Amino acid sequence: MTLEDRTAVVTGAGAGMGRATAELFAERGASVVVVDLDEERATETADRIVADGGEAEPVVADVSDPDDVQAFVDRAVDTYGGLDVLHNNAGIPQRSTPVEDVTEETWDRIQDVNLKSAFLGAKYAVPHLREAAAGVVLNTASTSGIRPRTGLSAYAASKGGMITLTKQLAHELAEDGIRVNAICPVATDTEMLPEFASGQLSVADMADTIPLGRLAEPGDVASAAAFLASDEASMITGTALEVDGGRDI
Repeated sequence: MTLEDRTAVVTGAGAGMGRATAELFAERGASVVVVDLDEERATETADRIVADGGEAEPVVADVSDPDDVQAFVDRAVDTYGGLDVLHNNAGIPQRSTPVEDVTEETWDRIQDVNLKSAFLGAKYAVPHLREAAAGVVLNTASTSGIRPRTGLSAYAASKGGMITLTKQLAHELAEDGIRVNAICPVATDTEMLPEFASGQLSVADMADTIPLGRLAEPGDVASAAAFLASDEASMITGTALEVDGGRDI
């Protein structure tokens, strides 16, 4: 599954699933624009890629800010001559909370980072993806957008919206040869996991709902992303690929 001669933007690439995906994309031959809100982490991911012989450029951005989104898309095009893959991966968790205790501020921030960001990414990237031989948009959703968990109203809504946006964009952009797919990880062993498990849920509760008996690892999600970004997935668009160990059966 080669990504040779392609340019990919990966948001939220400073750690976890985003870092694993950026590194795997580079390993498969892509030049990667590493986007993260944390400058130190973005630089660390890019440095790791370069140290392994790949090409990467770190960019600091707030994915909910339209000026920042346009800037990192332009950076990819200016640095590498085009854009082939946009991976809207950045997201924030929700502390498990009864719906009546969720503040409007929390709700709005989760929708902005987890859902509005994907709209903005598509808005500014699609004109460049139309110029690519086979443009790809990937959106990191969640099994919470398919089968919600207790206490995650804002998060589940954002990820359900991400899945619907994915399908809508896949339909709209198919005539341009742009494929759009979502990845729906189950609870994944990253630094965000304790935030989900800090209220009504526990990590053990989450693991108990997964038939394969373990949490997902960042590499599981990266492998799915690399497949969907590659030509091997050229007939796949509009899907929400569940990387979930069977949770949504």
